[in-house]
Amino acid sequence: MQYVTLGKTGLCVSRVGFGGIPIQRIEKDEAPALIEALVENGINYIDTARGYTVSEEWIGAAIEGRRGQFILATKSMARDRAGMAKDIETSLHNLRTDHIDLYQVHNPSMDQLDAVLAPGGALEALMEAKAAGKIRHIGITAHAIAVFKRALELDWVETIMFPYNIVESQCEELLPLCREKNIGFIAMKPLAGGAIEDGEAAMRYIAANELVTISIPGMYSAEEVRANAKAGMNSAPLDEDELARVAKIRSELTGNFCRRCNYCAPCTVGISIPSVFLFAGYLERYGLADWAKDRYSGLKVKASACIGCGKCEPRCPYGLPIREMLKKAAKEFEG
Repeated sequence: MQYVTLGKTGLCVSRVGFGGIPIQRIEKDEAPALIEALVENGINYIDTARGYTVSEEWIGAAIEGRRGQFILATKSMARDRAGMAKDIETSLHNLRTDHIDLYQVHNPSMDQLDAVLAPGGALEALMEAKAAGKIRHIGITAHAIAVFKRALELDWVETIMFPYNIVESQCEELLPLCREKNIGFIAMKPLAGGAIEDGEAAMRYIAANELVTISIPGMYSAEEVRANAKAGMNSAPLDEDELARVAKIRSELTGNFCRRCNYCAPCTVGISIPSVFLFAGYLERYGLADWAKDRYSGLKVKASACIGCGKCEPRCPYGLPIREMLKKAAKEFEG
């Protein structure tokens, strides 16, 4: 395994980390074997979140007694000071630790980021927790390019997490800026949320890009850990066969995969189209039906509200049949 410095945090992390979403699919007593597989394959970085139901708790129990072997990262969707302070304490309790190495603001919109930064916002709680030694470093995660760009200008941001893979490369032009500002770049969804079946090609694509500090594929079995770690160890340039596999994946997924660029907005009736498709991905590919449905239920406007006006489709640079995809999502989530 290769190890790199995570930007200005100074943390030494494995180039392949552990994404903690899918651990929700296993039983608590199966988690120690998964953690052992991380150790065996040189993975020392674990990412989870308050929103991933039992993920923090399962991980905390599994790493008890070996906390020093891991860099722990988690995140909260709280936007105000009180909510963030509460979530930090919950994370510390669940992860059975006295400090968390990286605490992240979880996927704020531009308006929500304003709330985080405002007086009484979540940033105050993060700074207080950092001063008290409860957290060591602060980062942000995003799915919108506008938030990524803004995060680059915030002096407290030490890491940025964003989707990056063979079919979601819209952030590529910003990666040199991360390097320039010494901000660690964390590539989430390196397998496009499970949409990319050729996991080896997907991980090699990421590993060959030196501007990616670390990638965090979601994993729930020792077999997945071994496969992703092996591919992620090889940082050599892609060879002709690998380039051909990458091109094949792009051609197969173009036209049926939402990159969450949000060019389809604004929806006539207020549907957050990228969010619907994000949750649909969790439902269809991660096998996390209950969790996906719970997150979908929180949307103010559901997919079934689509009136079929079609204004979104000409705006989509990938030519997605958005209306049909919304109908499918409405059927899956709402029956």
